[in-house]
Amino acid sequence: MKKRILVTGGAGFLGSHLCDKLIKKGNDVICVDNFFTGNKQNIVHLLKEPYFELIRHDITFPLYVEVDEIYNLASPASPVYYQMDPVQTTKTSVVGSINMLGLAKRLGIRILQASTSEIYGDPNVHPQPEDYWGHVNPIGPRACYDEGKRCAETLFFDYHRQHNLKIKVIRIFNTYGPRMQPDDGRVISNFVVQALKGEDITVYGNGNQTRSFCYVDDLVDGMIKMMASEDSFVGPLNIGNPDEFTILELAKKVIEMTASKSRIIYKEIPVDDPKRRKPDITRAKQKLNWSPKLNLEKGLKETIKYFDKFLIY
Repeated sequence: MKKRILVTGGAGFLGSHLCDKLIKKGNDVICVDNFFTGNKQNIVHLLKEPYFELIRHDITFPLYVEVDEIYNLASPASPVYYQMDPVQTTKTSVVGSINMLGLAKRLGIRILQASTSEIYGDPNVHPQPEDYWGHVNPIGPRACYDEGKRCAETLFFDYHRQHNLKIKVIRIFNTYGPRMQPDDGRVISNFVVQALKGEDITVYGNGNQTRSFCYVDDLVDGMIKMMASEDSFVGPLNIGNPDEFTILELAKKVIEMTASKSRIIYKEIPVDDPKRRKPDITRAKQKLNWSPKLNLEKGLKETIKYFDKFLIY
């Protein structure tokens, strides 16, 4: 019997790849998105599938559907978009989570929260394990996302403790791949678009800050494995690639792989931008037997190919 699975934020970058995988696995998928940052182009190929359904809906309002599992991915995830309407960003994480948790509670089903490495803030523990509480500015320009996601985790664990709800919480580290938006302000999409257009590549600060980049297919595999894990394991669980690169290294690699004539220029670092970010994935290896398979070079190749196809020069 097919599982009926609800994916909120299903037309977004990550959500659309998750919908793809769930359909391929033979599930009946309901994709919910308000298209603030989601893009119909990401899921248009799925509209012909008999077991795929699209609903335009904002999860800050209640949703009444009958399903067997919920993946809660709804939220703008890049600074450009989540700072555009910070109050709505917080509402999506908090009110949206309350609505989805209420739906899961009524149906007695599992619900997975796509949380974020941003809950660690600008960390003073490196790499970041799940038992690290974070170092977050609660009143800065990034707080609408960071604190919204932290509050969502609180709600998930309180529903679990108070109502015995079957929850799963993953913390997603930097993820990249096809279907990223070219103007989302994330470092890989920024660099690839700038390099392909031959524009200056903008590095913030001195470029020595580090990130770890996980290819989207690996991330989705980890997400699905987490949902299928035993009831007693609720998380939180880091999902990301522990290979660490400086931003300057990434810029040079993108220039090399695109054979671009772009120059690297330096700009002032944004407020509260984390200096280092790298997941400790020991728990994911132990609990899910999961670790990323695709290295940065192979993942960048696919991402560059995608942007090269869709960009208008």
